[in-house]
Amino acid sequence: MILFERFTLNNGLQVIVHQDKTTPIVAVDLLYKVGARNENRERTGFAHLFEHLMFDGSKNISDFDNQLQLAGGECNAFTTNDLTNYYITLPKQNIETAFWLESDRMLELGINEKKLEIQKNVVIEEYNQRYLNKPYGDWMLIMRYLAYREHPYMWPTIGKDPMEIKYASLDEVNRFFNNFYAPNNAVLVVAGDVETEQIRQLAEKWFGPIPRRNTRIEPLPVEPEQKVAQFLELKRNEPLNAIYKGFHMDGRLGPKYHTADLISDILSNGESSRLNQILVKQQKTFTNINAYVTGEIDPGLLIVEGKLSDGVSFEQGEESIGSVLESLWKEPISEKELTKVKNNIEVKKIVSEVNVLNKAMNLAYCEMLGDANIINTDIEHYQAVTATDIASTAQQIFRKNNCSTIHYKSAQTTRQ
Repeated sequence: MILFERFTLNNGLQVIVHQDKTTPIVAVDLLYKVGARNENRERTGFAHLFEHLMFDGSKNISDFDNQLQLAGGECNAFTTNDLTNYYITLPKQNIETAFWLESDRMLELGINEKKLEIQKNVVIEEYNQRYLNKPYGDWMLIMRYLAYREHPYMWPTIGKDPMEIKYASLDEVNRFFNNFYAPNNAVLVVAGDVETEQIRQLAEKWFGPIPRRNTRIEPLPVEPEQKVAQFLELKRNEPLNAIYKGFHMDGRLGPKYHTADLISDILSNGESSRLNQILVKQQKTFTNINAYVTGEIDPGLLIVEGKLSDGVSFEQGEESIGSVLESLWKEPISEKELTKVKNNIEVKKIVSEVNVLNKAMNLAYCEMLGDANIINTDIEHYQAVTATDIASTAQQIFRKNNCSTIHYKSAQTTRQ
């Protein structure tokens, strides 16, 4: 059980405090409710660009990292399709430094044309390294376009095309900041050896004067049900043929999300998982194969991806995957196997909660979902899943018409 207290400032900033007296380190996590899904379709990649810009100086602080290092702290950030998260860890006696730094860059960034140009080039180079210069790097970029028709999950966090970032103007950047980087669009979590009243005073002192902004959050289109299977063959200069499959599934708050997540673990979590045991070890159809959920707030994807063994055709690979997936509803899972995957999830949760920073980030995310206490109740949803749930949800998800498939064909060999 993760105990916490929470309060909201007059400007709308949600604040959560978790006391952990076992560590001298305090984690300060600031989550902004803006991700790639909130971007203009003609200017994607802005949420990720801001992950870089927020470390490039604010109104009163020109060097964020140097000031934090002087206080013995560390920081980083990440962006997803749903959110942008900034976090700091530092000794508890220097906690006010984190409030000073984070509040100043929430108030106003110190971005100019020169700084913007530098960070745009950094992001463009990251795009090239992640998608263009990395083996099999572009498959997820392509999968999103294949699987989605309306929802902005159709583009990745880094953006659809680096040219959209290249031509972004300083005025566009400032508008994005003013619309989304607001106290009334953020969750602040402080975890460590702290007192709630202490954090309340610091929050009021540093964040309280920042005015509420007139944030404009556009409603997102609902992705229509996929009724026709999607398929694309790519030819690339890679060593092995590969198959990538994306199946639509519930979002993070959907009634069948936890069942789908368990299904992905049954298929691919550990050496004894079904895909690994049957397709890699027994049949040797694949050199490696994995299954996982994208885990997004709105309906996302359950991914199955694998590299084919030498001499195995795409048709053989598809047939072997299909056989394993069908077994989930044709041969109901045993209570022993189901209990095993449930226990694995519970163990991962317990391990993740040892780290004070993980607890802070998880509390912020759960509060964004609607209630920070989800951190304590989420495991109950996994434990409530039955063998019948696994069979019915697998049959629903793994329909051919619900699938988008990419055959990544190696150009290095003549294998089928």
